[in-house]
Amino acid sequence: MAATRATRRHIISYRHNSMFEHLQPYAGDPIFGLNDAFHRNTHPKKVNLTIGLYYDDQGRIPVLQSVETVQRRLADDPSPRVYLPMEGLAAYRQAVQRVVFGSDSQAVAQGRVATIQTLGGTGALKVGADFLHLAYPDSEVWISDPAWDNHHAIFGGAGFKTRSYPYYDPATKGLAFDAMMDCLRNLPSRTIVLLHPCCHNPTGVDLSHEQWGEVIALLQGRGLIPFLDIAYQGLGDGMEEDAYAVRTMVDAGLTVLVANSFSKNLSIYGERCGGLSVVCGSAQEADLVLGQLKSMVRRNYSSAPWHGGHIVAGVLNDELLHARWLKEVADMRVRMAEMRRQVHQQLATKLPGYDADYFVNQRGMFTYSGLSREQLLALRERHGVYIIDSGRIAVPGLNTGNVDHFTDALADVIGESAR
Repeated sequence: MAATRATRRHIISYRHNSMFEHLQPYAGDPIFGLNDAFHRNTHPKKVNLTIGLYYDDQGRIPVLQSVETVQRRLADDPSPRVYLPMEGLAAYRQAVQRVVFGSDSQAVAQGRVATIQTLGGTGALKVGADFLHLAYPDSEVWISDPAWDNHHAIFGGAGFKTRSYPYYDPATKGLAFDAMMDCLRNLPSRTIVLLHPCCHNPTGVDLSHEQWGEVIALLQGRGLIPFLDIAYQGLGDGMEEDAYAVRTMVDAGLTVLVANSFSKNLSIYGERCGGLSVVCGSAQEADLVLGQLKSMVRRNYSSAPWHGGHIVAGVLNDELLHARWLKEVADMRVRMAEMRRQVHQQLATKLPGYDADYFVNQRGMFTYSGLSREQLLALRERHGVYIIDSGRIAVPGLNTGNVDHFTDALADVIGESAR
């Protein structure tokens, strides 16, 4: 018996030896790593402007009243939490279509939009990437420079070669529109172009309506495939206003994919609530596409979350709760705009001659500061102000209690560099 156990230990040890040691270590996510460093910092006035979460003026992640009402209803609901269909909850999918495309959308009314419930906006991008690789495996995906790093990872992981088109102009802290257009007009037909309809991540720099008109004409003329990532609808200029590019593309007759997220504008990050919509040329094509999207979901995660799906459907399909939600999103948007205004105003006094207009010209949750690596390190080490290495500032981390310290810190490090 002892010999048998010894033999078994030898076999088990042998089988477990060196099976995965050839793999490269995961470097970790730099934003989450910096967030951990912030929590270890002991500075009494430290400010966390790293992670893309919305905080209220007390520095708390809010539970929206509209969401809380639905959650209480769900807690009292004794029905079983069964698997949702592969495409998701029907009421959820209908709500996605109304929010993204508008209640008067002809494409929706004609059955030309295939929509599924997904695991957040990230899941929508992943399913969309897999679907596009099935349809156009030889195409490339072009992503803005700079971009949310995960865009390249998701599309690269689906088998695409990814490239970057010019987007941000460091000299003006605005849009490099001419360079962007020069790049896009040279792309071959069926190239996939990832675009942000509003609140560009990471820069906060958005296109004007006139610029969108030029982009749409170019996309149509070149036969390019737009994939729109709208993760912050309502947090830029308004729920309807932020969907301008989506709806204008649909009205122009483009085939377009749209990934949307409710993480930020419903403050339900961990519920993983997003949607993927594909606008097609006919209802028959939309049915075909929906079937393929379901196939992608089945081989990936089978079905979307029950609880999150019912939260979204409960808020968006109830007239009173929907109205309350719109007011809550407006309050979030106004608070961030006020923080931008205060930073701009204070820097005008504390740092005369410094052009801080980008704080009020950019939109949404992020501002691209153009701060150097040395300035970012000085902010962390001397002032406990944490901004990620790209210089992207998460605006919701600012509030009336820390904005003075933030502008003092900026004035110190930027002023030092100018001396």
